[in-house]
Amino acid sequence: MFSSDVIWRILFLFLLCIGFMGNSLLFMLYMYIFLSQNQLTKPIDIICVHLTLVNVLAIMFRLIPYLVSSFGVRHFLDNVACKATLFTYRVTWGVSICSTALLSTFQAITISPRNSKWAWLKSKISTCIYPFFLSFWILNILIYVDLIRIAEAHHNSTLVTFEYVTHYCQTKQFEHHHLTAYTTPIIIRDLLFVVLMMWSSVYTVNLLYKHHERSQHLHSSSLSSQSSPEIKATHTILLLVSCFILFYFSDNFFTYYLFHKPEKNLRLERMTAMISSCYPTICPFVLMKNNIIVSKWTSSLSRMRIIFS
Repeated sequence: MFSSDVIWRILFLFLLCIGFMGNSLLFMLYMYIFLSQNQLTKPIDIICVHLTLVNVLAIMFRLIPYLVSSFGVRHFLDNVACKATLFTYRVTWGVSICSTALLSTFQAITISPRNSKWAWLKSKISTCIYPFFLSFWILNILIYVDLIRIAEAHHNSTLVTFEYVTHYCQTKQFEHHHLTAYTTPIIIRDLLFVVLMMWSSVYTVNLLYKHHERSQHLHSSSLSSQSSPEIKATHTILLLVSCFILFYFSDNFFTYYLFHKPEKNLRLERMTAMISSCYPTICPFVLMKNNIIVSKWTSSLSRMRIIFS
């Protein structure tokens, strides 16, 4: 029989390898198309590239400490490494939330009809992508900058009170007014971007439903085929948002429970780390689904195989 540490080791290693390889593969596919077939790229692809880079950082800084701990290594991180690890993970996770919301909103605006009240944004949102990225990073750095001051290497105590704790790192104990000041910006950010994500998804579903009814009424195969790539991309992003919301609320539930639990629970900590890593792990594979760039790349590989054979 395998020990619990061996099982956790296998799970963390599996998530780390799959997430890193999936995001790296998608990033290389985009880079290949950007450099060789630039005419195929769209503004939304830039958002996907940014999201894959953020996901790689989030997976590495979240899972590597837990993977090392499953091998029984003690005192893996000192105070400086704890500050850097915890700060980088929280910032990249926040940027991932913002980027997913931007992706969902961008696609909703892209497929909106010309007579829609959001149609005027179509020509402007593409020019705002890079400023959005910059604002996401600045926003999350400002939200979590206090972690650099309060994070420290984990002590051997099993009792925690109003602390954020991982296996190697913890924050100093919060007083009530400090806790409120720290969590309020996080809650506001999450509410803003998650609500934006859900609103754009509901709006998109409504557009898809109207399009489906119109297509059935007109019996127009040309309309369906013409809109097929955008419809497929929209389905993919809706699936991505659904996965994000599922793992987001699950992660928040366990994090909140651990934060207020009087005793530390290593098994729950590891489970929370796995749940929070599921979204950045499966994200590239969802984006590859029905992706025209992936289809073009695989077709070019097939042509090369035929030529060399």
